[in-house]
Parts: sequence; C-alpha cells; structure tokens
Amino acid sequence: MEIRHRKARSDLLRGVREFFFKRSFVEVHTPSLAPEVIPELHIDPIPVVQPGRPQSQQDPLWLQASPELHMKRLLADGATAIFQITRSFRANERGRLHHPEFTIVEWYRVGDDMPAGMWLLDELCQALLDTPPAIQTSYAEVFQNYLGICPHTCTTQELARLVTSGPANVRETNDRQDRDTWLNLLLGQQIEPHLGQAEPEIVYDFPASQAALARIRQAPNEPPVAERFELYYRGIELANGYHELTDAVELRGRLEQVNAARTLRGKTILPMPESLLAAMERGLPDCAGVALGFDRLVMLAVGAPSIQEVIDSD
Repeated sequence: MEIRHRKARSDLLRGVREFFFKRSFVEVHTPSLAPEVIPELHIDPIPVVQPGRPQSQQDPLWLQASPELHMKRLLADGATAIFQITRSFRANERGRLHHPEFTIVEWYRVGDDMPAGMWLLDELCQALLDTPPAIQTSYAEVFQNYLGICPHTCTTQELARLVTSGPANVRETNDRQDRDTWLNLLLGQQIEPHLGQAEPEIVYDFPASQAALARIRQAPNEPPVAERFELYYRGIELANGYHELTDAVELRGRLEQVNAARTLRGKTILPMPESLLAAMERGLPDCAGVALGFDRLVMLAVGAPSIQEVIDSD
C-alpha cells in the first residue's frame, strides 16, 4: 500500500471514531473467532481447525463474516449505541471490490427505525467523504428507472429475459429459477453502475424475500417489503443496513430456510447462532444497524481502482 493511501486510511479511521464519539456511541470489540455464525446463503465463513485434536472429534471455530452476532448480544444486555471497527473474513471472495480479509465498520443504535438509520448513514458519508446529502430511492424505483419493470410484481420469465439480453455476459448458475438470483444479477450488472454517480444514493425497501435480518413491512394493497437499505456512491455499494428483526422465532425460521437452501446448493450447513437467539428471546430492543465496507470507503476517498490498492495484503 502506498504511503499516501496508508495516511488516508488512518485519517478516515480517526474520522469514524470522532463521528461516533460525538454522538455518544461506545466503541466495542467482539470476538473474531467463535463456534457460531449467522448462516447466509451467499456468504461462506472460514472454518478454523484447532491443532492437537483429531478433526473428527472437534467442532470448528469460525472466523466471523461480521460482528453482528456478538454486537446484538450486547444490545440485548443493555447497550444502547455501539460501533466497532474490525477485521471480517469471507471465503472465496477476491476481486476489485472483495478480499477474504477486510475491514468493516458496524454500528447499532436503540430506538432508530429505518429512516433514522438511513439519516445517520448519510451523515457519516458526508462527514468522511465530504459529499452532498444522499438521495433516497426505493428498490422499486431503481428497477423502474433503469429497466422499466416492477421488481415486486414482474414474472421470473421477464427477469430472465432481461438478464440474458443485457450487455453483460451471464455466468452459468443452478439458480436460474430463483427469482432473487435474477433480481440480484440485474441489480449488480445493469443498475448498480449507475447509482450514486452525482451524489450518494440510498436504496431502500428491498423485496421481502431479501429481508435477511430486517423487519418486513406491508402497506394496504402493496407488496411486503424488507426495511433494508444500501448506500451506493459512484456505482459502488458501500453499506448495508436494516431496521433490525427482533423476533427470535422468526429469525430461527429464516436461518433454517437459509441452511436448507445451502444444502440444495451443495454448501456446508452452518451452526445456528443459539447464543444470539437466546439473547433475542430475553429481549432485543428496537434498533437499526448498518455494516459499512471500510476498504471500499478508502478506495473511493483516494480514487484507487481496487481495494487491493488500499489494504496491506498478499
């Protein structure tokens, strides 16, 4: 990494801490290695086998893909506004915007709903990158604006046709009949490059099928949507946030569905986050949370072509 990039990282790290300390957040440090994870379909955590014991006699520990599991346990134990800057790990991720070991900034504040979470994220972006205020666009609006379709009501066949007729080559996938796979391909290939070009852009109200750990909301005569939002700047996704799900029973059901889907794709079944589920049963307060890719932030701040330029890596 160039010296000027290292200096920029240092300045931005200081800026993150100053931003949150000014708003009475507490910095926390949670485990990077644990026996549990939060199962996700498209994210594979990295297992760590402990030496000195036969592999058949031990359960692996997992490098955490996000500090979410442990930070939410802190919220259930009484924390009200917390942030963390930490290394996270994801297998098989390497490219212009990805690396298997990366830095994440994650925060939660009790009492925040989706609009409050979006506003705080916008404030942070303005403070760190000296940007104008972000525009806010619904998921339905970006699909209508760039592809002329409603992502909540169009058919799987319509989505497939748009993907295969688009300018980018489509990789072969076994998920061809999966509606969310088509939506994700369209978003990544034909929409994301246009987002946040003039000013940052926050996309919100994702399909309910893509809720992950977000709450679901449904207005009369409207399709259900997930109270999930993502920040884009200059065509790059910087952050992903939720008005957080607090129902342990609902979360368990969602995670069981994730593991079932992983099985169908030949992936490892991941251990359930029983400690988090137990904490949620005791009571997880209403809150919003956001995870921000810090390396991508640095990349944009210095004008680097890839995150490989702004991290010390092999």
